[in-house]
Amino acid sequence: MTRPADPALTVVVLWLAGLGAAGQFAKIAVAFPALQALYPQAGTSLGLAVSLISLLGALLGVVAGMIVARLGLRRMLLWGLWLGAALSLAQAILPGLGALLATRLVEGLSHLVIVVAAPTLISETVADRWRGAALTLWSTFFGVAFALFAWAGLPLVDSHGPGALFALHGAWMAAMALWLSVLLPTARLVRVTDPLTWRAVLARHAAIYRSPALSAPALGWLCYTLTFVSLLTLLPAVMEPSSPGWLLGALPLTSIAVALTLGVALLRKLSAVQVILLGFAASAIAVAALLALPGPLWPVFALFAALALVQSASFAAVPELASDPADRALANGALAQMGNVGNLLGMPLLLAILGLGGATAGLLAVMTAYLAGLGLHLALARAHRARA
Repeated sequence: MTRPADPALTVVVLWLAGLGAAGQFAKIAVAFPALQALYPQAGTSLGLAVSLISLLGALLGVVAGMIVARLGLRRMLLWGLWLGAALSLAQAILPGLGALLATRLVEGLSHLVIVVAAPTLISETVADRWRGAALTLWSTFFGVAFALFAWAGLPLVDSHGPGALFALHGAWMAAMALWLSVLLPTARLVRVTDPLTWRAVLARHAAIYRSPALSAPALGWLCYTLTFVSLLTLLPAVMEPSSPGWLLGALPLTSIAVALTLGVALLRKLSAVQVILLGFAASAIAVAALLALPGPLWPVFALFAALALVQSASFAAVPELASDPADRALANGALAQMGNVGNLLGMPLLLAILGLGGATAGLLAVMTAYLAGLGLHLALARAHRARA
């Protein structure tokens, strides 16, 4: 793919588009209490407004990678942004519950296309020496979006209702679509020609997860996402009574800061896989410190600093392990798929373990996830070298 005239600006705007994709989750999280008041008859079914996107991503992540690789990165990214803008604007009128949930289901397609196409475009946009830094910036899109929505979205919902937040989000997505339609070159990328039949989709899943190069970032990402959001949610229960109120806001910011500083620096010296291994090992050690020293806060900050290395390097591992742009799209599809599987399973699994064995069992389960990530990457790296 031909690089745009201003690669740095293009990377930043692709990241801003990623904030819009993360906002598809964050807007519902921020507006959820207000939505409960607006839809009192919904009961627990309103929770589907949050989980439907993750469910669709878990089912169709690789399919999204196939579609993006087949129809072109630029075309599908713009399609995803325009669809997301239209759905947010439709949600802004606060339709009936059934219509709202239907828009959320379709919004899952928009989200998937964006999170597959945008990092693949970033890989193709920047020179090799800047790719790690650019993808580290991309890796912060979820944390930054949730912080922004909490900071600016909550007051907007309090003063003007959730419809105003949805309308603003729709306008953001449309603005990113317009901006990127100017910035991105029009060259199409078509490599994958598999028919979109169940047989072809299953065969593509098998091919990706049999490939050490294509599956390693996704399987490691599963071990990360199984714990990250659930830890943020359940940490007060694990740390009581030593958990201050400001801690949950500071931990994601810690991860973002470490990813953009230490993460970028390490990616200039080490391979992305080596940084992931370092991050998983340090994360397991930090959990061990938290088990041994339940009072101090430094092991918690050390844990989220270590997880930042996994976060920053996992996206950078995709272009490092897959040289073909179409393979990168498929690998990013698998990354999205495993991330959504982790988000779906992490909370109920950790809740169940906490209920059975308390905080110690919960932390041991978290440590097991990090050791599994370390072991998977070591085994897949060995298999990749053997194939090479």
